[in-house]
Amino acid sequence: MDNATAPITFHMNAELAANFEKACQKLGLTTSEAFTIFATKVARERRIPFEIAVDPFYSKQNIARLKKSIAQMEATGDAVGEVDVRDALC
Repeated sequence: MDNATAPITFHMNAELAANFEKACQKLGLTTSEAFTIFATKVARERRIPFEIAVDPFYSKQNIARLKKSIAQMEATGDAVGEVDVRDALC
C-alpha cells in the first residue's frame, strides 16, 4: 500500500460534528486520524467494528401497542396505567 492520500467527503449534523471533534481532541486525535483508524479496522476485518442494532421501541408491535393505548386514552379520557417495559418492547 502506498502512502498517497485520497480525500473523502461526507456530511453530518453540525452538532454531531462539533461533539465528535471535541471527543477526538480529548483523545489526542484529529477527526481525520479517528476516521482513518475506523477505516483501517473496517478494511482489515471486513466488518463494522461495533454492533449496529435497531431500537426495539420502533418495532411494529410496539408502535401498534402505543397506538392502541392512545386510542384508549382518547376514548375514555383517562390516562393509561403504567406499562411494563418488557411487555411494551416485545
